[in-house]
Amino acid sequence: MKKLVMITALMSLSFTGPTFAHGDEAHGENGAMVHHEDHAAALGNPGDAGKVNRTVEITMSDAMRFMPSNVKVKKGETIRFVLKNNGKLKHEMVLGSIKELKEHAAMMLKMPEMVHADPNMASVEPGKTGELIWQFTKSGKFEFACLQPGHFEAGMKGKVIVAGVVSVPQNEAADDRGKMEMKAPMPDASAVTAGEVKKVDKEAGKITIKHGPITNLKMPGMTMVFRVAEPAMLEQVKEGDKIKFNVEKMNGALTVTKIEEAK
Repeated sequence: MKKLVMITALMSLSFTGPTFAHGDEAHGENGAMVHHEDHAAALGNPGDAGKVNRTVEITMSDAMRFMPSNVKVKKGETIRFVLKNNGKLKHEMVLGSIKELKEHAAMMLKMPEMVHADPNMASVEPGKTGELIWQFTKSGKFEFACLQPGHFEAGMKGKVIVAGVVSVPQNEAADDRGKMEMKAPMPDASAVTAGEVKKVDKEAGKITIKHGPITNLKMPGMTMVFRVAEPAMLEQVKEGDKIKFNVEKMNGALTVTKIEEAK
């Protein structure tokens, strides 16, 4: 009986120790194991269309899958992703850390009318083709996903594995930490948000704004397309203007209710 107890204890000890679920970790340049959330500031830079190294075609489907779902690139490469939407639903490809993608997917479920316009993503209408150009400046495993409501949860995601080195000038391969980092908003009693006008679409009654955290909606800083409460508001601004604005959720849509010049 004592012998049986000792054997059981030894077997238990042999399986004791840290375990990692496949897909929850990535290997850095030195072989050490690091978690995907550490990649938030290390995705790379928006790519220059004139310096693309190669093109990768990715098909999007209503089966909530990317084909292929795993892409291998070399460190320093600038990739043109050609995105073909073969479905009848709108899909998108968003690059980010797994932590950021999960947070944004949850936000999209709460506010499905959100429209992103950041350089690390591309939205593609049904039956259409879009593109996303990105330069990968860090080795490791990175994530991409469709953040249309419910698509991420259904498994529409993939990985970009960056290894090796492409010879590029040092100034082109410099790190751009923090450019794509989406920081959580700080508590603020004011609903006024600072931003920069990126596009004015008077015909559609919409404005694209690169903005800081929107505290009243608990939304991190990003670039988004908003509706405006009054079309006349779009006569006050032009591309490149620094502004302060208020945004609220009206009739299910994120709507700018006030715009003023930033001083």
